[in-house]
Amino acid sequence: MSPRRAAALRGGDQSLREHLIAAAGRLVARRGTVGLTVRDIAREAQVADGVLYNHFADKEELLAYAVHAHLRAAEAALEGEPPRPGEGTVAANLRAYLTRALALHAAILPAMTGVFTQPGLLARLAELPDPLAGGHGLRAELTGYLRGEQDRGRVAPDAAVGAVAALVVGVCHDLVLHHLLDPAAPASASAPGMIDDLVRTLLHGIVPPGPR
Repeated sequence: MSPRRAAALRGGDQSLREHLIAAAGRLVARRGTVGLTVRDIAREAQVADGVLYNHFADKEELLAYAVHAHLRAAEAALEGEPPRPGEGTVAANLRAYLTRALALHAAILPAMTGVFTQPGLLARLAELPDPLAGGHGLRAELTGYLRGEQDRGRVAPDAAVGAVAALVVGVCHDLVLHHLLDPAAPASASAPGMIDDLVRTLLHGIVPPGPR
């Protein structure tokens, strides 16, 4: 398919740009970003190699948009919605958030691991809005939920909710990365009792009642 024909079929330059991002996104989802070439992307998109440079400054810019789109698509594919303050119980909502966040990390980290070894691609990604949680990011999303629960008196007013959110997201990174580094290890999301243990620890801490 020639570049002119591709553009005509897809409704003009903007549609072709989106087509290139979608084609690169499919490759990112299947193979990650390491070793992807302009020719690989052009073949997936069925256009000539040089077409990419009519719409993007370089390969890294195109891949950044492709990774961004892949992350958004992975989040959109999750079942259910993030918990809302005042609904259910805080414990149940934290379980739901952890389950959702672990599933999302399991979906996106295989593609993201190669990104961390490519400074140019990382720099391009940093120029884009956060792709998750409506542009806010997972930590900010969970922090906002916990602050909403504080306003309703369901979380202690002196609780460091930002630190709690950082711990939860960090746990997701750790559990999923561990499985990626050791495929023989149990999948994190199915680890027996892991989510319940995490929620219980978040709610009750590790120090017994009494003088500390």
